Formats: sequence, C-alpha cells, structure tokens
Amino acid sequence: MIDLNQIDDLARRLSSLVPPGLREGREELQQNFKSVLQSGLAKLDLVTREEFEVQRAVLLRTREKLEALQRTVEELEARLGADTTAPRH
Repeated sequence: MIDLNQIDDLARRLSSLVPPGLREGREELQQNFKSVLQSGLAKLDLVTREEFEVQRAVLLRTREKLEALQRTVEELEARLGADTTAPRH
C-alpha cells in the first residue's frame, strides 16, 4: 500500500510550482495532482517494503530447507553407494 501522506506531500509540492497567476485554483490543482498520482500508482504492481521483507524471509527459509534436503539426499546416496559396493556374504 502506498503511503497517502507522501502522495499528499507530493501533490502539495507540485501545486506550489504552479505560477502565481494560476494559484487561485491551487486547492483544485492539488486535488487533481493527488488523484492523478493515486491513479498512476494504483496501476503499478507495487508491494510495500514490509510485504517485500516478508517474502524475502520466506524465500530465505525455503532456500535453507532446500539446501538441507540436498545434503540429506547426498548423504543417502553416499550410503546407498557404499552399501552396493560392499561385499555381500
């Protein structure tokens, strides 16, 4: 979710850049800037930093589990290889 306070701040800054002769409609311009910014950002497929960090942690845990499973498979394969090469009585 995009921080609406940052959008408000950006809309205020944009409206402050309007030439002095056009400032009587400043509130309306600010609201229009805000609407355009919200609309444009809503179309983007963005995630919050928190959502990103959660997925990053999930990926890290998954990678650790995969590496542990790979080590287990290698150990089992080594044992199986050792069992098949050992002489049988």
